[in-house]
Amino acid sequence: MYLSTQEELAAFCERAATAKVIAVDTEFLREKTYYPRLCLVQVAAAGETAAIDPILIEDLSPLAALLGDETVTKVFHACTQDLEVLLDGMGVACAPVFDTQLAAAFLGMRQQVSYGSLVEAYCGVHLPKAESLTDWSRRPLDPEQLAYAEDDVRYLPGIYERMMAQLVERDRLSWVAPEMEELADLSRIRRAPEEAYLRLRRAGSLTRRQLAIAREVCAWRERSAAERDLPRKWVASDEVVVEVCKRAPSTMERLRRIRGTDQISEREGRSLIEAVARGLACPAELCPKVSRHLRPSPETEGVVDLMYAVLRLVSERSGVATQLIATRDDLLEFLQDRGASRLSGGWRWELAGATLDRLLSGEVGLTVKEGRIELL
Repeated sequence: MYLSTQEELAAFCERAATAKVIAVDTEFLREKTYYPRLCLVQVAAAGETAAIDPILIEDLSPLAALLGDETVTKVFHACTQDLEVLLDGMGVACAPVFDTQLAAAFLGMRQQVSYGSLVEAYCGVHLPKAESLTDWSRRPLDPEQLAYAEDDVRYLPGIYERMMAQLVERDRLSWVAPEMEELADLSRIRRAPEEAYLRLRRAGSLTRRQLAIAREVCAWRERSAAERDLPRKWVASDEVVVEVCKRAPSTMERLRRIRGTDQISEREGRSLIEAVARGLACPAELCPKVSRHLRPSPETEGVVDLMYAVLRLVSERSGVATQLIATRDDLLEFLQDRGASRLSGGWRWELAGATLDRLLSGEVGLTVKEGRIELL
């Protein structure tokens, strides 16, 4: 059903509040803005499926109360963007959450399985993709659009029930729970502007001093983009930011020598130069450390290859996606400093870390039997 009035929303949320599990999805736009514009919220609860219109309904407090109820599990598929959109658009932090894409990686499916593939595997239903590029901000929405939107939550409650049964049967619920908690962690959803430089492309080419500048410049870009509600790349692209960090301009004349800065106003330009100056003034010991992936020696690379073969074997036997357990960088970190690796604790140690530790200690080896790798 399509809910476009305050009364309809309040009545639905009152009925949905009796459920212990609800399925949630969102439709939003952010191509031309910093903050995502929430256009539709789909909820499946207590046998009902609803498409809620946040553009036409001014007071979303009944929905916010439902989503913020810590006694109700919110089921999403690939929830990262949805959680950010709901936090920005409604000021609500959804917890606890259950992400079917993440759970699928613990149950023998690939790590980033699509929603359509999941529905086909669990429900035998093939979903159409005709509305995947819909402009959800345009009104009115037609029946085909609404049916497409509601399909995004219609099957999730049933999939959740089956997944929970499988996780319990395989004794993996304790593995999945901390991963789900991490997804809903507010510090993960909304990061401080001072951490934006960690996501800067080509940051690996910068020195520690230049990274200190990048920390200030990226924070400036985040705040400017948020204030003007523009995509950060419209304020300054990553390429421009990296070049600014390398040249460290101290005047508008020097800033304008960098290609791509013509879109930065005089006022913003002066603010940017002040950010550069703060980075230059940062004490040397407080400059961010350079994090570069040094190419391992041939001998080390060979050991990592052997470890990856064991990891693939563990993944095949357990049905847990290889990349969810560990990346090659994780394996290298485990080899160089086992105490600092995420493979050294929790379910990852239980599943793979202990075996890899025995491999590196010479207690186990690998062989080939009937064309397949086996542990000795």
